[in-house]
Amino acid sequence: MLLLAVVCVLCLWSPATLAGGVGSVMNSMARKTVSLKSNGGHLFREEGVLNYTTMLLREDLNLLILGAREAIFALDLDDITVKKAMVKWQVTKEQKDDCVTKGKDPMSECKNYIRILHKKNDGRMYTCGTKAYNPTCGYLSWTGGQLVLEDEQEDGKGKCPFDPFQGYTSALVDGVLYSATSMNFRGSELAMMRSSDEIIRTDPTTNFFNQPNFIHMAHIPESRNNPEGDDDKIYLFFTEAAEEYDSYTKVDVSRVARVCKGDLGGQRTLQRKWTSLLKARLDCPVPNTKLPPLVQDAFNLCPGTWTTCVFYVVFSPQSEFSQTSAVCAYGIEDIKTVFSKGKFKKPVSVETSSVKWVVYTSDLPDPRPGACIDGYARSKGINNSLGLPDKTLQFIKDKHLMEQEVKPLGKRPLLVWTGAAFTRIVVATKTDLNGDCHHVMFIGTKSGSVLKAVNYDGEMVIIEEIQLFETSQPIKILRLSNTTQLYAGSDAGVVQVSVSECGRYHTCLDCLLARDPYCGWDLDTDRCSTINTSHRDSSVIQSVKEGNASRCPQLDNSKPVNISFFLGNTMKLWCQPYSSLAEVEWQLNERRITASETFQILSDGLMILNASTDDSGHYTCDSIETAPHQNYRTRHVTYELKLWAGTGTTAYLHEVREKHNTLVAMVVILTVTLAGLVIWNLYKGHVSLPCCPRCAINRYEDDHINGNQTEDHKLESSRNMNSNNNHLNDRRCSDLKETERLATTAGSTVQVLLKYTDDESEI
Repeated sequence: MLLLAVVCVLCLWSPATLAGGVGSVMNSMARKTVSLKSNGGHLFREEGVLNYTTMLLREDLNLLILGAREAIFALDLDDITVKKAMVKWQVTKEQKDDCVTKGKDPMSECKNYIRILHKKNDGRMYTCGTKAYNPTCGYLSWTGGQLVLEDEQEDGKGKCPFDPFQGYTSALVDGVLYSATSMNFRGSELAMMRSSDEIIRTDPTTNFFNQPNFIHMAHIPESRNNPEGDDDKIYLFFTEAAEEYDSYTKVDVSRVARVCKGDLGGQRTLQRKWTSLLKARLDCPVPNTKLPPLVQDAFNLCPGTWTTCVFYVVFSPQSEFSQTSAVCAYGIEDIKTVFSKGKFKKPVSVETSSVKWVVYTSDLPDPRPGACIDGYARSKGINNSLGLPDKTLQFIKDKHLMEQEVKPLGKRPLLVWTGAAFTRIVVATKTDLNGDCHHVMFIGTKSGSVLKAVNYDGEMVIIEEIQLFETSQPIKILRLSNTTQLYAGSDAGVVQVSVSECGRYHTCLDCLLARDPYCGWDLDTDRCSTINTSHRDSSVIQSVKEGNASRCPQLDNSKPVNISFFLGNTMKLWCQPYSSLAEVEWQLNERRITASETFQILSDGLMILNASTDDSGHYTCDSIETAPHQNYRTRHVTYELKLWAGTGTTAYLHEVREKHNTLVAMVVILTVTLAGLVIWNLYKGHVSLPCCPRCAINRYEDDHINGNQTEDHKLESSRNMNSNNNHLNDRRCSDLKETERLATTAGSTVQVLLKYTDDESEI
């Protein structure tokens, strides 16, 4: 495992690898769909508790610390169904009453939603909650197998949102909290703040943010081995109403902003305010969309030094008429170039509107506005931001928007998806058998599913879509552990799944064409196995980039399933391909079947309508799946259909396997038992024969004459008599007809609807 980790650390990105060249294919369909019942995951939920949307992975304690509404849980990291501890953090009656008095909903808003969980250097955890619109922060500790919420608590204003449903984000860097959230009860003042001994925040007079929705914050250690002597950066991803566009309606755009970690504010101008805060638009060119897509989440992956860092960002449409989401990747060097070398925009007053933003073309002050204190600034005797000249500070106070936008790697999205909107993303690294490292994306959706996808030299492969929650439960948080476990949270609960469920691939061809870097086919054990270091010199085969399955052994599916049918029957022959990307081909006597009045080709089988003698014969079901350089054909099942040669009113399927004879015997026993019960009830007079409605009347009259009824019994008998008469007047006497019978063979199911030959066919 150590060798595997070293290889992944050395795995560097390149624009060609991530985004691909011209002609690369971006699939918008998952190869395999995993249902809610078969996802193989663990589900945790607590009765009466909602909103499981804050997580902290404590792999040092083997715990998942989970923040919900008015509760914090400590769950076993290996199996989250094991609850190790729980602590309640509820609002007081006075806090709730005060919240209600201010017009908030007592059942939803006037609760304590846990919004922040960070690990501190001393092993404790820093946590904040909305506390009924009175944000409060405190400290958690893990002591003696118990979670303890310490008595020491502090004001959370500027750290945690007031409104539990308002966007926010935070990061703990060297023990100091950086946050972006609302500063007041109404949510009208929003800021980015550092909660150090001397608080540094955005200047409220500059209107730096315009109706923002804060998404993600990340610390990038750019000072390490930096030849320019630059500072670390804190990056902020958010959306806001565009201030630079002339539009009659509000247009939201996606942004990235950044500040320098060592920023202390200005000496006179911008006192205790950011002197390095700049922002630029994020471009993700999604095809066939008029409005820019909006960022929903970001994940920063740094496989080597900070210069290799990549931000994977998910976007969803802002128009209700679009269903196209996307993933774009941004290199840290490209973002840095926009801020350090790009042009600025400046606001000017014009007659037609209050403010118009234009490109600033004059000379820039020295040092460059928004720059961190680096080797160049120190050469001028400026050792921190307090020494910056007022001319530089006044410039950045008014002109904080960059003219250039940040382009994605390859100038195009990595993935374009039509369907449920994207919500969250995490990215893992996995080394294949050839020693190549790949970035595997796990993308949450509004319909409660997760996509697993990899980009191979510009070809996007969506390996599978896994349903984790009901479709009405969007995924609101994703976390990834070092032990290849994925944790997903929603309002309703938390699900844990493995990122390498190789057992879902049933054959060698299925395993290799999945092109899953976690999986390979073991020729010795004849199954799909999770790749590890011991497989490098073994008989495990894998081909993730090419999808080459030529080394797979041939499967023998030549043994047919024998079916007998009546004339006029409707039958379904089942065939379920392993891949949603495969094309299914049915053949009858080696001739391809096309849709017609007789044949309906379904996603899971072939329907034969009003079967005739011409429909007898040899049926085969194949799937053809396309790999980068070859098409692969798989035979799933073979059927032999024959016209029933027996006589009489009862027909059974020919040549049913011995294991199904038990089922037939059970049906016969149940039928005989039911017939006995009917005869017994007829004998006792509880029911009447369909052709003899007078029987019930005669029985009623006899009882009435003999005086054998109570008043209640009389009333009930009268009701039964009237009901039977009304029903029988509208029907004629007939025998019971034969219905349907199901036979299953070798993983395929054949459904035959057996009827009399003069019956009309139904589907």
